[in-house]
Amino acid sequence: MRETREYLWADEEMVVRPEYKYIESWIRDGSSVVDLGCGDGALLRLLKREKIIREFGIEVAESGVKICRKHGLQVRAGRIDVPLTDLADQSFDVAVCNVTLQMVVKPEILLQEMKRIARFQIISLPNFAFLLQRLDLLFTGRMPRKLLYGYSWYSTGHIHQLSIKDFKKTARDLGLEIIDAVYLFGRRKMCCPVWPNILSTEAIFLLEASPKGGT
Repeated sequence: MRETREYLWADEEMVVRPEYKYIESWIRDGSSVVDLGCGDGALLRLLKREKIIREFGIEVAESGVKICRKHGLQVRAGRIDVPLTDLADQSFDVAVCNVTLQMVVKPEILLQEMKRIARFQIISLPNFAFLLQRLDLLFTGRMPRKLLYGYSWYSTGHIHQLSIKDFKKTARDLGLEIIDAVYLFGRRKMCCPVWPNILSTEAIFLLEASPKGGT
């Protein structure tokens, strides 16, 4: 379990998040994958068992790094929103950042580095423009709590509360093209993703560098 601000991980039973099966479906057998903000390595463990031949992770919390190494994963400690000078250009098939983009200080640097080090990028993020979030702010006049999962505005790790529309615009600005997307409502996939910026609680995107380029 993760404490959002102190980043404390405990080596408990591996939790399989709802995004994992969609992320796995986008990764080909034999791929090399880097997981940025890999936590306790649950996603990498799943992928290594099912899909990948070479894995690497970066995690800011030493407790997470220790658990990853205990399970045989190649992981180092460090921030992910800085130039990743130890990773060469296009050194991985896929770079993953799962529900962590909104927690880093410089998300634009993270996205640029993902574009640089991997051919494909997979990003998942909570959608803070979700309808109940909007209604919560409208009717209570307080910061919405729907996607804080028990935390308060001052204790949550979410420092950049973005929407699906925000992410899509930023991706275009940075020269990333969305190849595929999955929108969740709670733990379930929206079968007919109408108005996902209003009705989806979480989005998962598969991207690659746009032929039009970008900053």
